[in-house]
Amino acid sequence: MNDKPKLLVRELMSQPVVTLGRNDKLSIADDLLEQQRIRHIPVLDADGRLCGIISQRDLFRGALLRALGYGSRLAEKMLESLPVKEAMSSPVHTVAPDTPAADAARVMLEKKVGCLPVVSDGKLLGIVTESDFVEAAASPARSTTSAA
Repeated sequence: MNDKPKLLVRELMSQPVVTLGRNDKLSIADDLLEQQRIRHIPVLDADGRLCGIISQRDLFRGALLRALGYGSRLAEKMLESLPVKEAMSSPVHTVAPDTPAADAARVMLEKKVGCLPVVSDGKLLGIVTESDFVEAAASPARSTTSAA
């Protein structure tokens, strides 16, 4: 029998989380993704509840417009004029902080998503990403600690 404690999502998740509002412009999302070097931003409604997620993939369309010859200026205008809610993915797959990390990884693989927002009682606590799993695998000290 394996007595090793299970690694929980709360031990892997990144926090604090960069978030956006539904009505923030896509240009802000684009800037944050680049400046923070992240690939996913949870989107909150007016009550602070998770309502969607915007990813690099969602913003890829702007790069596609540039590639199709619309020019970077037109693509920038598009990003400045559209709200995040027009491009975000919703509903969002989430996970609780006490979920075993292996279960969260299975959900990510099954749903083909790169992250899971960590939610408890409707409140966004953190986000667990593919990068968090890679970091845990590369640093044994982090993956063997237990949140007591």
